[in-house]
Amino acid sequence: MNFWTDRRVAVTGGAGFLGRSVMRKLRERGCLQVYAPRSRDHDLREQEAVKRMYERARPDLVIHLAGSVGGIGANQRYPGRFFYDNLMMGAHLLEQARRFDVPKFVGIGSVCAYPKATPVPFREENLWDGYPEETNAAYGLAKKMMLVQGQAYRAEFGFNAIHLLLSNLYGPGDNLDPETSHGLASMVRKFVDARNQGHDHVTLWGDGSPTREFLYVEDAAEGILLASELYDLPEPINLGSGVEISISDLASKIRNLSGFAGRVRWDRNRPNGQPRRCVDVTRARKHFGFEAATTLDEGLQKMISWYEKQPPRE
Repeated sequence: MNFWTDRRVAVTGGAGFLGRSVMRKLRERGCLQVYAPRSRDHDLREQEAVKRMYERARPDLVIHLAGSVGGIGANQRYPGRFFYDNLMMGAHLLEQARRFDVPKFVGIGSVCAYPKATPVPFREENLWDGYPEETNAAYGLAKKMMLVQGQAYRAEFGFNAIHLLLSNLYGPGDNLDPETSHGLASMVRKFVDARNQGHDHVTLWGDGSPTREFLYVEDAAEGILLASELYDLPEPINLGSGVEISISDLASKIRNLSGFAGRVRWDRNRPNGQPRRCVDVTRARKHFGFEAATTLDEGLQKMISWYEKQPPRE
């Protein structure tokens, strides 16, 4: 608790899906000086806007959560936008943090940075063994450059930047926009809507064979704050649940938990994405005692219950 009491913290993306959980946990820890820049006031892709943010916040710690993100479809439609936005935000925020002598920078990366054929479970030392899966390579590589920049600044300037590689997140408050949502959120929306509207089937992308790992958003926020407090080394660290599940099995879980009685159809003309994903969580457990506390069934039930309470979409 003492770590956070008098610390000035800047949280980019503080109004977003993960950011809201991080902000809530900061308040619970007694952190009273938190600044969460909004995009309407600070376009973090612009160097001058980032300078103004640092002048206003004067942080002791930066947690960089902001990003241009989406599921497979959005990554295919906007690879240039995702690359540029994420690259520029990371580069400007790190450079100005160095210039403003910020004591610590926490960069949030992605499992998408791992090579397409990484052996499961993904270990941090495998991060540079190949090129990422094509449908999200632009996003993954832009995030990966933040790791490179942070390590370079540590080597030349002694700047304390750490880098966390997050697994796929989910939970109440997730993005459910059909154009940009991730796969799990899209499934929740589709199954609940199909149940409510009396449909006899739901169509999902791919063939159901890929595997994924999912981290409940509150658990991710807890891991980020633990790393912010306790981890100060240059090597990246995975944050995940360590539990692998196929997309077809995930669909069955959501179908059953939502009470949908119809069939699942797989659209094999749509991409599967990376064949397998699941990270090794040993390093996070060793260095700052992080373990995911929420099982997938628990998290899915909370997410479905949350979505059922949302007003009908237009």
